Amino acid sequence: MKAAALILILATVAGPGLAAELDRVPLEALTVDGQKVHLFPNGRWEYVDAAKAAAANEVAAQYPENKTRPIEAQGGLFGGIGRTIMPGDKDYNRGSLNPKIR
Repeated sequence: MKAAALILILATVAGPGLAAELDRVPLEALTVDGQKVHLFPNGRWEYVDAAKAAAANEVAAQYPENKTRPIEAQGGLFGGIGRTIMPGDKDYNRGSLNPKIR
């Protein structure tokens, strides 16, 4: 029991220090058909060739699942389930509907 608590304490103290040392530089890789791409640590990738990257971004912009909501928007549970309330909407930041709190 004491060993588990010690490991937990060490992981909590050393964890953030280890994460800060991770290399965030994208890796260069090749696709199956030989195209050079950059692989980013968050799972995103893009073509090294600027012309191909621009063409791929144009194609990706056509699909609604690639469009994210603005940071200022409220709502939208787990990536799009439910209503997303944009700034300027009458329901934006209305607070609680409980009359005891209002």
